[in-house]
Amino acid sequence: MTAFLLEVGTEELPASFLGDAILQWRSRIPQSLAANSLSSASVEVYGTPRRLAVLIQGLPSQQPDREEEIKGPPAQAAFKDGQPTPAATGFAKKQGVDIAALEIRPTEKGDFVFVKKSIPGRPVAEILTELIPQWIYGLEGKRLMRWGDGDVRFSRPIRWLVALLDDTVLPIQLVNGSKTITSDRISSAHRVLHPQPVTIAQATDYLETLRAASVIVDPAARAQMIQDQVQNAAQKVGGFTVIYPDLLAEVTNLVEYPSAVVGKFEPEFLQLPTEVITEVMVTHQRYFPVFKTADSKELLPNFITVSNGDPTKADIIAVGNERVIRARLADGQFFYKADLAKPLENYLPQLETVTFREELGSVRAKVDRICKITEQIFEQFFAQAQSEDEKSFWKKNLPLARRAALLCKADLVTQMVYEFPELQGIMGEKYALASGEDPEVAKAIADHYRTVRLDDKELEIVPINIPGQVIAIADRLDTLVCLFGLGLIPSGSSDPFALRRAATTAINITRYIRLPINFSKLLEQIATDFATNFNKDKESLTTALKDFFLQRICTILQEEMRLDYDLANAILDENDPEYAERALQDLSDVHERATCLKDIRQEGTLDKIYETVNRSTRLAAQGDLDFQQLEPTEVVNPELFQKSSESAFYNALVELVPETLAAQKNRDYLRLVTALVKIAPTVANFFDGEDSVLVMDSNPDIKRNRLNLLGLLRNHARILADFGAIVKNL
Repeated sequence: MTAFLLEVGTEELPASFLGDAILQWRSRIPQSLAANSLSSASVEVYGTPRRLAVLIQGLPSQQPDREEEIKGPPAQAAFKDGQPTPAATGFAKKQGVDIAALEIRPTEKGDFVFVKKSIPGRPVAEILTELIPQWIYGLEGKRLMRWGDGDVRFSRPIRWLVALLDDTVLPIQLVNGSKTITSDRISSAHRVLHPQPVTIAQATDYLETLRAASVIVDPAARAQMIQDQVQNAAQKVGGFTVIYPDLLAEVTNLVEYPSAVVGKFEPEFLQLPTEVITEVMVTHQRYFPVFKTADSKELLPNFITVSNGDPTKADIIAVGNERVIRARLADGQFFYKADLAKPLENYLPQLETVTFREELGSVRAKVDRICKITEQIFEQFFAQAQSEDEKSFWKKNLPLARRAALLCKADLVTQMVYEFPELQGIMGEKYALASGEDPEVAKAIADHYRTVRLDDKELEIVPINIPGQVIAIADRLDTLVCLFGLGLIPSGSSDPFALRRAATTAINITRYIRLPINFSKLLEQIATDFATNFNKDKESLTTALKDFFLQRICTILQEEMRLDYDLANAILDENDPEYAERALQDLSDVHERATCLKDIRQEGTLDKIYETVNRSTRLAAQGDLDFQQLEPTEVVNPELFQKSSESAFYNALVELVPETLAAQKNRDYLRLVTALVKIAPTVANFFDGEDSVLVMDSNPDIKRNRLNLLGLLRNHARILADFGAIVKNL
């Protein structure tokens, strides 16, 4: 078997491009080999800031021979009176076979001429020569550039090319205008630690040859080196560090031979909020901060940077980085003191000068809308309160939410957030506390920017207090309604304003915190206000918003809750507007029903009720019973019963009513399922037992009576889901 190495040497690649390019090659190169009938034992993709490489081991020396069946002209055109026509001879000549090799076979469109050809496999070197330019030029990325006088586009200029098939150079040429890059076995090593070029004897020597020249080409190995070095460096100064995944990934793609360097700064800067210091370090300087303890937020006056230079010059490298961090922290200190010179509320007038969107006015106008939506949400809370204690709870949180809504965007015009936009909300909390605001108000300002994300298959719920939750929802709903009102609706994969994420966050906060929010009513209220203020059509806007939210709910059920698609459809029932409306009115109820359906399918209970409920649902569609009707005594006449199975069905439905109502009131849907399991044998006997009935009786009164029995069972089951949408044995 054969090993093949390809290394594309470049000027320094952006870290983001390098990471994406490695992922692209890991996916595309195996697919490319398979499409050319080439197998391999392994395909390993490597990369550093100056190179992108792939090492393929276990390649055959050539493709396997294969047979190919080729379809030719119709038989009636290829042969006349048993003699070949020019169509047949031309086809045979084109395929390089004799006329005798042609076969006539029937197809759906009539008889056609076919030929079987034995195609010998091509040498792997020949195939790779064709594939390599496709692999290189097929890479996608942002801001690809041209260089020299050619038209070749790549992230950075390509400077050398290594292509080895075992120990033999595979001749490849990349032409870019007047410049031609020819493959060789010579690669460049580390710019500082090994400035001389290196020669790679054979493909399998690649990793060790480059390592000896101070280049760690495996990004996983570099990442582990960085992690170990950074943690050890932190321990040497008596502290601990956090390995931020995004920072680790970026730093890994910025160095070829990492070495951790410890720097320090003046302790007086520790008076700044921890978030400011870590933001400067992590986001702006790519440093790892050092904390006093493993679980502490208290910093030491140190940082750790990962150098790509000479480890023996660590002291000089540290001094240069200290000079940079000192200047950045001094700026932060100045901004912080200047911002604290006045209360957070005093920044509100400046929001008038910040445009949210030209058609929508200023951020101050957006704040006013957030305040109004906050009031509308609390109106729902009070309306649905079931006790004085619950009303007292909402009454306590309302003034906090009002205040937090008013101040939630005030920090956007502070000097600190202007310089470090990533600190929006975080600085709002700091400045609110410094201004004497209630801690719950301050917390809400920070939290309302946060989201509900899927992390290690468990949802992390933020914000944590009621004011923050309400403002997070109000802010996102305002953005959604306003942008939908302007026609900026996501389509396909395009969502430049992250409206799907905004809706998902609002939905997840509501359903997991169990907030009693009727999104149907709330969206109508906000849409009405927008349509009135901006002269838009309220009805079309409301419909678009509700449809969008239903789509997001369906996606959340399937992707986050891992609910089968048919069960999601059974809860939302897009073909029944009234049933879909129920989902928008109570997201917590949607969550409970989805959990119940998922559980009963996994444990097999769904199978025990599926046949009877689904059959009843299908037949009940022939009747006219209202979906809301649950009480059999109101719509069924026992005097019309002809069989004992009808009486048994009726009595079972009477017993089912209190179980259904209790399950609905308490959202105890397993109780409803248990009751449906209990009634299932009775319904089965009604259909197929010794005393079974013909539902579609010739007497219209008897027919309607029996359809009402089935409709009642359907309606009780619909408290949980529309069983007509459930697929058996999915």
